[in-house]
Amino acid sequence: MNQFGISLYLGTRYEKNKEIIEKANRNNAKYAFTSLHIPEETVKDYEKEVKMLLNLCKVNNINLIVDVGPRTLEKLGFKNFIEIKETSITHLRLDYGFSYEEIIELSKDFNIVFNASTLLDKDISELQRLNADFSRFSACHNFYPKPLTGLSLKKVNKINEKLKNLGITIMAFVAGDKDLRGPLYMGLPTVEEHRSGDVLFNVLQLIKDTETDICMIGDIDITDETWIKLKELSEGYISLHARIDEKYLFVKDIIHHDRPDSSDYVIRSQESREFSSQGKIFRVESLKERKKGSISIGNADYLRYSGELEIARQNLEPEPKVNIIGEVDINDIKYLDYITDGMGFKFI
Repeated sequence: MNQFGISLYLGTRYEKNKEIIEKANRNNAKYAFTSLHIPEETVKDYEKEVKMLLNLCKVNNINLIVDVGPRTLEKLGFKNFIEIKETSITHLRLDYGFSYEEIIELSKDFNIVFNASTLLDKDISELQRLNADFSRFSACHNFYPKPLTGLSLKKVNKINEKLKNLGITIMAFVAGDKDLRGPLYMGLPTVEEHRSGDVLFNVLQLIKDTETDICMIGDIDITDETWIKLKELSEGYISLHARIDEKYLFVKDIIHHDRPDSSDYVIRSQESREFSSQGKIFRVESLKERKKGSISIGNADYLRYSGELEIARQNLEPEPKVNIIGEVDINDIKYLDYITDGMGFKFI
């Protein structure tokens, strides 16, 4: 399952945060990130506001990742970290002020989240020396409010590769596409090229190209359409707008899955082989162009492969043994390279 989360800010105020958290719950978001020491976050009754936010996350089954410092307990009115354990806070993102021994002790009750960009080899070596349980550790990349300061996909992938080898869960951010957060209002992504554009596509790049485990929305909110897309992704599939010839409409509105042994040339529906066994006869039709995004189905000449549905990942030579039955909308073709390794898709 592809997991995702949101970001929460006290400055957004309670009612708006309540609306966002409830949407997150309805759409399968399992995580939320918040920082409890952002300079521009000024609220009248800080402790009360934070505890109301914690409660909202708890009743909506959201695991809260909190950016904390040594004075966080005092600021929130908690006596110790055991009291925090009773709240919705499940992850502590530690940037400074904690010894290795304290980190290991805290990891018994919380998932410890390091800054992915500043976790040094010497830190890893010392934690290994102290027999830390790395399955209790995550690493979260920063988001970058200022344009041209974000990382490249290549750099994120290089960092992630090292951390993955240690068994550490990776988190990163993409910008939102509705309510952007100030003071710059220019998106809050980890990767610079994700500062704008299609949120789902940006999330897919993080998942597939950098092996990020949990993708967070850095900004305040996303559009209703994007909520739906991320919910579907969390359920293991992507919707593809497509034109389908009328006599083949039975392929629509069902979830197909690419084969686990993905081809570089076509997406192969695992479910479609059943079409022939259900008595559907696919007579040979006239030869048509087979360009990227073309949807085809094996005809009678393909014998045991008759009925298999495919989507072309690239421009291919015309194939007499398949009938071209439709095409993916040009705006959704960019998703095709990311429907791999058993991922689902649905034509709409």
